[in-house]
Amino acid sequence: MTTERIASVPRVDPSTTSGEREALEQWLDFHRATLARKCEGLDETQLRTPSAPPSDLTLLGLVRHMAEVENGWFRNVLAGEKAGWVYSTEEDRDRDLHITDEDTYAEAYATWQAQIAHARTVAAGRGLDDLATGSHHSGRPFNLRWIYLHMIEEYARHNGHADLVRERLDGATGD
Repeated sequence: MTTERIASVPRVDPSTTSGEREALEQWLDFHRATLARKCEGLDETQLRTPSAPPSDLTLLGLVRHMAEVENGWFRNVLAGEKAGWVYSTEEDRDRDLHITDEDTYAEAYATWQAQIAHARTVAAGRGLDDLATGSHHSGRPFNLRWIYLHMIEEYARHNGHADLVRERLDGATGD
């Protein structure tokens, strides 16, 4: 087992003197890159290996989940696109996390990156106080600031899960 890994996914430490918008975007990008780093250097079998029974949480599932979350908050809620789900279904609302033999990391990663690119596009023309034009099942209004903060929280929580999964797989640790 290795105790370190070579990171090729670029990740920039957020500035300690930036303004609010820049800080939010930098921290979100930092956490996006962290998840990608957690998956680096692993083969398809490792990416599909559950963390610890009875949990079926995998790194592949986490990448699919974050593609779903990016889609939900930026496309559906912020932009009001009514894009629907990426992976989930009415029958299995956690389908993003429930991987099958047909699901691949290459597809999940490409989908996740496309969702991130679209998120940046729909957020670019909005101010932090601008309200989302879509709706959320809670019926509550959300501004872009709240969405950014929620996305940072969502990634940070799941990056903690990814830390544990990765360490179990090959002993690699680090942020």
